[in-house]
Amino acid sequence: MSASRLSKMAVLWRPCWIIGMAGTLGLIGIATILGPTERVLGAALRLVLLHGAWVWVGKATYALAGLVGLAFLLLRRSAWAGLSQALAWTALLFWSTYLPMSLYLQLRIWGGVFWEEPRWRVPLMLWGVSLLLQAAVWLMREPRLAAAVNAGFGGLLWWQLGRTGTVLHPQSPIFGGDALHIQLHFIVLVLLCSGLMVQVVILLWPHARRLFYPA
Repeated sequence: MSASRLSKMAVLWRPCWIIGMAGTLGLIGIATILGPTERVLGAALRLVLLHGAWVWVGKATYALAGLVGLAFLLLRRSAWAGLSQALAWTALLFWSTYLPMSLYLQLRIWGGVFWEEPRWRVPLMLWGVSLLLQAAVWLMREPRLAAAVNAGFGGLLWWQLGRTGTVLHPQSPIFGGDALHIQLHFIVLVLLCSGLMVQVVILLWPHARRLFYPA
């Protein structure tokens, strides 16, 4: 199925698509509520797992936006410019909602906000950069510029996060231990959040195409 046909289907089936997204959000909520607990974090572990799944899907979406943007720059397929932009918008949406979740967990688990924590400070900085870049893309409405921005920022985000250390934040909170049931539940949440990401991308794709190609 071609990209243009898929985006047209997203427009025609928009009400059903929104209901489907609400259903996926409901499944994510149910999976979170039914999640495991543990001795130290107690029930807060459920939100920690959701927080981790949410940010990993956001990171993956930024990477996909960059890769599709790079593919557009190389092959000049117009539908890919819209797809890269839809992915970038979706990634920004996930990142914008991940930060309040992180803030709440700091207050609940650490008893306050540790502003010097690199795992909080660097993602917050990257969010600000992403917001400014996407505002520039919206104003310029130039597909090659947008693709280059998405490719460059995707690489920057992964490079910055890859070299970011920790103070209070555990280095690998999910897979650093041997609790298989926690790891499996995390994988379920990642899959559900990934499904939501795909739904949002397809919903936004037609709007992203029209940003660059109004006709």
